[in-house]
Amino acid sequence: MIRVLLADDHLLIREALVLLLETEEGIEVVADVGRGDEAVEQARALRPDVAVLDIDMPGMDGLAAAERLSREVPSCRLIIVTAHGRPGNLRRAMAAGVRGFLGKDAPGSRLAEVIRQVAGGARYIDPQLAADALAAEECPLTPRELDALRAAADGSPISKIARSMGLSEGTVRNYLSAAVTKLGADNRHAAVRAARDRGWI
Repeated sequence: MIRVLLADDHLLIREALVLLLETEEGIEVVADVGRGDEAVEQARALRPDVAVLDIDMPGMDGLAAAERLSREVPSCRLIIVTAHGRPGNLRRAMAAGVRGFLGKDAPGSRLAEVIRQVAGGARYIDPQLAADALAAEECPLTPRELDALRAAADGSPISKIARSMGLSEGTVRNYLSAAVTKLGADNRHAAVRAARDRGWI
């Protein structure tokens, strides 16, 4: 029996996925949650074989949750199911140890197939997303510039970003200024939008 944890902040979608998977032989949904941080907590407690994660969730997004689960519950195989199949998201997912990546426009039966594949040790990447990722531009930002943009995404002041990153305010300003310049943006808010649109943060 493949034990599955589902995480999606849209209750209607989550309930539909639970119903869909309950009809599949050999698959058992052991938990369904609506937040990324809850997904990490439940995975630590229940040790599912597979976690199916949405990207956009409150508390912690699916990619951040995947990074945590890769470290804290390495036996749990990870699948991202998302409406945001941007090449940058795919690259981040692969770097986080995700084994399956498919869009929410995939047929329902495909999810069960992918769960079985991933549980068996294989990978599944939506072919169109894989092709788009290969053709996409590389992110020009350094990891620290990306961290600074992520910290700035909620509109926090420089002082708060500096504290959260353990850096001086001047260093944070330098990282954000570099990101703004590299992305050809007018300000850090526009840089955040540009990086988010490309799936880099």
